[in-house]
Amino acid sequence: MRILISGASIAGPVLAYWLTRHGFSVTVVERAPALRKTGGHAVDLFRPAMDITEKMGLLPRVEERATGATRMTLRGEGARRPVRVELAKIFSVASGRHVEIMRDDLSEICYDATRDDVEYVFDDSITAISPDGEVRFENAPPRRFDLVVGADGLHSNVRRLVFGEESRFGAFIGAYLGVLTLPEGFGRDGEMLMHVGVGRTAGMYGARHLGEARALFLFRSERELDYHRHDVPRQKELLRGAFEGLHAEVDRWLDELDDTPAFYFDSITQVRMDTWSRGRVTLVGDAGYCPGPAVGGSTSLAVVGAYVLAGELARAGGDHERAFPAYERAMAEHVRGSRAAALSAARTLVPTSRLGVSGLTQGIRLISALPAGPRRALLRLTTKSGRVYESMTLDDYPPSLHKRGS
Repeated sequence: MRILISGASIAGPVLAYWLTRHGFSVTVVERAPALRKTGGHAVDLFRPAMDITEKMGLLPRVEERATGATRMTLRGEGARRPVRVELAKIFSVASGRHVEIMRDDLSEICYDATRDDVEYVFDDSITAISPDGEVRFENAPPRRFDLVVGADGLHSNVRRLVFGEESRFGAFIGAYLGVLTLPEGFGRDGEMLMHVGVGRTAGMYGARHLGEARALFLFRSERELDYHRHDVPRQKELLRGAFEGLHAEVDRWLDELDDTPAFYFDSITQVRMDTWSRGRVTLVGDAGYCPGPAVGGSTSLAVVGAYVLAGELARAGGDHERAFPAYERAMAEHVRGSRAAALSAARTLVPTSRLGVSGLTQGIRLISALPAGPRRALLRLTTKSGRVYESMTLDDYPPSLHKRGS
């Protein structure tokens, strides 16, 4: 049985790994000319995604590439003194297992785990998908596949071709995200720096194996901003305007905007669909149910979704009419929980008032000062993301449920 996956970031290779282990023949098509190395931001792998990573035999490489951030220094706008906290005190409560890793590093690890068993086609994109499985491409000749999976992110091409324009499914949650790469010398070993103001938060962190650092910016907007998704100069202009006057240190990060080798800017938008499947096509990860970049644990959700989709296809013997509904049922509660956690995280990370800024800084100070027991109780009450991912349960899909060629 031949399955085509669109997208070679994280969800695509993870899905390809499990499909091949279950005996399916897999092709991955990626629009970029090579594996993307765009300087992406750090992502979190919470307990269920860590468990899946361990099943894949990738945990040692993932832990080796972890950012290594151990402490955070947070300064509220106008505050005289910063607040310092050991990050382990937060993450150990939010999830029983957790790793922070650069998105590009995780993508490379998952690609390396599949490159020998999966056909990868770079520098190409799907242009049409027929109901009988014929797929047309920008460059390659048409080919026929039994199933097609869109693992191509928030701005999914497969979703647009099969379900309609992005505007039908995107729900803007009132904030924007920007990420830029800073040159060597900005990062502080093991430390994350945060500046929080009303409606805006900026952070800077490095990774122990990288000389360069990343600056991350989150800011609120009551309405969607007027810019084209590919108009980088306009995006940089919007970012500068949003963070003007927050702090001199943030200004220094923004001074690197014109010279940064990698820049990312997008709205924080949730993808909300009644179904992720139509005919022979389904969606996985951000393409089908993005809870919101940088705030909802979307990477962990994508890893879980890829594992479940492959398992349900194997359990159904490749019968998508049985497998796709089972996949959606298995993921529905996880998706709802991740959406709610993302909305909560956005409110916390980007406060809407001076009282909110003060509450965040004082809350971090309290967490740092409390003994382990009360600290766990407080964080469990206030941190939805941790509760969502700790409560996820996954079926153990036996290998080789489906035999290649059946």
